[in-house]
Amino acid sequence: MLGFGKKKKEDQPDQNIIKENEALKQFSEGLLDIKDIIAPSAIEVDFNHMLIGSKYFRTYFASGFPRFVSSNWLSPLINFDHPIDISTFYYPVDSGLIMQRLRRKIAEMEATLSLEVEAGKIPDATVKVALEDAKELQNTIASGKEKFFHYALYMTIRADTLKELEKISRNLESTLASIGIIVKIATLQQEQGLQSILPIGLDKIYLTRNMDTTSIATTFPFVSSELTMEEGMLYGINKHNRSLVIFDRFSLQNANMVVFATSGAGKSYMIKLEAMRSLMLGVDVIVIDPEKEYEKLCNTIGGEYISFSQDSSQKLNPFELSGMFDKEEDELRFKILSLHGLIKLMIGGTTSPEEDAIIDRALILTYREKGITPDPATHRKEPPLLEDLYKILKAMAEKQAHQIADRLSKYLKGSASGIFDQKSSVELRNTFTVFSVRDLAEELRPIAIYMMLDYVWTRIKKDKRQRLMIIDEAWWMMKYEDSARFLHSLTKRARKYGLGITTITQDVEDFLSSDYGKAIVTNSAIQILMKQSAVAVDKLKKLFYLSEGEKLFLLSAGIGEGLFFAGSNHVAIQVIASENEHNLVTTNPKETIFQEVEQIENQQKA
Repeated sequence: MLGFGKKKKEDQPDQNIIKENEALKQFSEGLLDIKDIIAPSAIEVDFNHMLIGSKYFRTYFASGFPRFVSSNWLSPLINFDHPIDISTFYYPVDSGLIMQRLRRKIAEMEATLSLEVEAGKIPDATVKVALEDAKELQNTIASGKEKFFHYALYMTIRADTLKELEKISRNLESTLASIGIIVKIATLQQEQGLQSILPIGLDKIYLTRNMDTTSIATTFPFVSSELTMEEGMLYGINKHNRSLVIFDRFSLQNANMVVFATSGAGKSYMIKLEAMRSLMLGVDVIVIDPEKEYEKLCNTIGGEYISFSQDSSQKLNPFELSGMFDKEEDELRFKILSLHGLIKLMIGGTTSPEEDAIIDRALILTYREKGITPDPATHRKEPPLLEDLYKILKAMAEKQAHQIADRLSKYLKGSASGIFDQKSSVELRNTFTVFSVRDLAEELRPIAIYMMLDYVWTRIKKDKRQRLMIIDEAWWMMKYEDSARFLHSLTKRARKYGLGITTITQDVEDFLSSDYGKAIVTNSAIQILMKQSAVAVDKLKKLFYLSEGEKLFLLSAGIGEGLFFAGSNHVAIQVIASENEHNLVTTNPKETIFQEVEQIENQQKA
């Protein structure tokens, strides 16, 4: 049925769009300038506030300051809970003029005290204190140690309603009163006050306080703001303002983290705390542990501890596929590329272009012999073993293929047999899983870590959930280009599968000397720097654009202290733990020996 009534509401043009189009038309015709477009619709100036558009503004000035202050004493103002604009003005004053005024003022106060004594009165204590301060200031200015300044401090708060503005005003006044600052509303000067706050360098009020150089230096508000989120995990205490550093790494563009620290700086302590607290938030944790540092924690919380050695029954097959189809990723191709790097590590790390081509062709043939092709439907078939690749290489006509097979033979028949050549017997079913390579020879550790990472990656793709993968002593991976490239590729792809990779190292030199190491840092949204050696700190200063003060802080940092970088923000942090947490994660030899003795005594009593 046709009708001739009014249009539906959704068919009517948006009035705001009509106004905007009209304004743009007038601007193009020269009837408006840019100020007319960006200016608010109306400004109402009242006695003690302003209404600009739909927002209420109120400007304060500081009229009184505490007698004694410490560094960062303005941090409560900088870290105020509501939006606030702060403006400070510093006016140098001629020292000669100040000396004249001081002499006159000192003479006046001395005369006042003398008259009170002659009249038999007790001298005014406030005048006596002011006289002592004036004489001390006179001496320091005369000796050139201090200069004199006029200092002005203005603050503007804003709110959506007048009621909310009054509430924020009371909060601001009480916050500043707690640190000894007396503030007053710029009554009948709200317009000039707002202009003084704007970043145009104009002081339209000029309500100042006298200060010397030492005092004025403490007013520079170079303190860090809070690094706290509504949800997340406690990492420690902000050393600047004693607030809590609570952060959810999965809320960032990626959940990766790098940790640089010297031995004994507390990096493992902090990471163990993060692992435990992550478990309580429902995040699974996987650890690559080269030194058995996580064994006690794993056993205590009921995790699965997997130790690799020739005698161990726990094995991993690096040729396994996840069997999960992903249209954005050709799994077989990526698996062959990762295996290519693993084989190069196993045979010595350096290969010619001809040998690279042979390895690539042999890997493809090895999978094909098992009926596995790029077709995802074939990926669930039984995967090949290292022995199958060895046989393929032996059957190839090229001499280089036989040489590669001979170099692989030690992992099948020689001293390294029984580690990398069997079917997998491990499943990632526990929420806390630790892979240990402590029992392997040193030259086999990079190969084992590479294989573990590849295996974990394959398993993660089967079941997407939030996980942390902790790679301790990651410099093992950075020693070889292929393993460094593989780790870098994991950090780039981890976010897609809900994985956050924590890379820990004490060998900053080796890690950052690799382009892949620098790229891993770039692909990590969180970076933590703890105590550093004098050799490494210069590299970190250049990479993280540290100030000289931050550099010195890293050189002298105590155990558990460091810089916490999250996105574009960073703060100095002190890692803290409860007593029970500390007993689980500590690696202090004295404490661990005491705990072992106490445990034996308790067992004997039982």
